[in-house]
Amino acid sequence: MFTTNCAFLENELLDVARLFRRQPQTITHSFRFEEGVFCNDFVIDGKSFSFKDRGQVCDELEFKRFERRYAKLALYGILSDLYGEEMPWGALTGIRPTKLAYTEQEAGRSYEDLFKRMRVSEGNIRLIADILKTQKGIYEKKDGNTNLFVSIPFCPTKCAYCSFITAPIEKTRCFLPQYLDCLKKELAAAGESVGTLRSVYIGGGTPFALSVAELKEVLMGVAPIINSAKSGVEYTVEAGRPDVFSEEKLALLKEYGVTRICINPQTFSDETLQKIGRKHTVADIYRAFEMSEKYGFIINVDLIAGLTDETPETFISSVHRAIETGADNITVHCLSLKSGAKLKEDMLKDDEIYLKNDFISTMVSSSREILSKNGYAPYYMYRQKYQVGNNENVGWTKPNKACVYNIDIMEETADNLAVGANAVSKRVYNEKGLITRFASQKDLKTYIENIDSIIEKRRKFFKLFK
Repeated sequence: MFTTNCAFLENELLDVARLFRRQPQTITHSFRFEEGVFCNDFVIDGKSFSFKDRGQVCDELEFKRFERRYAKLALYGILSDLYGEEMPWGALTGIRPTKLAYTEQEAGRSYEDLFKRMRVSEGNIRLIADILKTQKGIYEKKDGNTNLFVSIPFCPTKCAYCSFITAPIEKTRCFLPQYLDCLKKELAAAGESVGTLRSVYIGGGTPFALSVAELKEVLMGVAPIINSAKSGVEYTVEAGRPDVFSEEKLALLKEYGVTRICINPQTFSDETLQKIGRKHTVADIYRAFEMSEKYGFIINVDLIAGLTDETPETFISSVHRAIETGADNITVHCLSLKSGAKLKEDMLKDDEIYLKNDFISTMVSSSREILSKNGYAPYYMYRQKYQVGNNENVGWTKPNKACVYNIDIMEETADNLAVGANAVSKRVYNEKGLITRFASQKDLKTYIENIDSIIEKRRKFFKLFK
């Protein structure tokens, strides 16, 4: 049972409590602010704790930021001391530690000092420092910068770990002709809302689940926006699973100026691929690389730490094999068990063991060491709720191969104009310190039925505050 007199902190404090293997039966939190002092009192399973922290605040936003920080740190400290556990990210539960680091730097403060106070591990503080270093020359906070995202929510099959709205394409193909018409309509209207275009990202789902003709329709819809922008715009297609690769699709991407693709095996274990519902083999992964090599794309590979029954040895083998492909970027995701994923349902009884087993952290730490030794540097990271081992997702890159889109989206420094079903657009006002969002409908049928309304609402959304 949890109670607090500070409503905006309820979910934040619950997130802190969920970090630990052991869970308190009752938590009572009481907050008061007295003459510049933040007073947080806790009663946890009958034991009382009191904390006082001084902080100067100039507005309500800063007041809430300080109170959130002090209350979370207090609760984390109590539970960590009671249960003898330390988390890799300490009392930080937000998804963007790097963004917090930039905020501290811009305010003239040391993010290292803050992270140490929040009891973040030394290894993770070094990770943040390395990411900020790699982002130099790419990171840019400038109002009007824009990234374009195109949603293709179709896949060959639905993976066991996936909580997205995607369904096997054979079950949703009936919507595809209308969906592509709507997408082209959105793209035609989107041009007026694009500021300084930095990147285009066609993602999913699995864009290569489309036929060559269908994929060409999408690329033709994007082409006028690319052509009207300055030269050198980064252009990514998340090609996806190796079993849907073909020479024709790769040649088509090259024809339309695509510069980057993603090959997403998630693992180099045939046994695991079968268990998570993939319809391809490790041999297919290598064939996808062989097909792609001649076109000169920058290639990203996705891996997931914590897939069904994998041992640290299995995952470490996948990291080595990903490196051997010559991939320019390797993204190491840490499994997040979300509602709607079959894997979450299958492991419900073992949730406690699976979510918090130390072998996942061994996978993550090993990947850092191996990738660093092989010339890769971390360039972006983010965290999710319900990640195994309370770890994170990190993108690694060879020199000068970092993805602009990933950096802009994760650091929230530029507008994201997103089209398609379940696409979330963002307006980022760096000077005002404000971010607003506009989401399209998730359901394909509802999206198609409301396309004109979506286009008009997004047009107005991007005109606000201009």
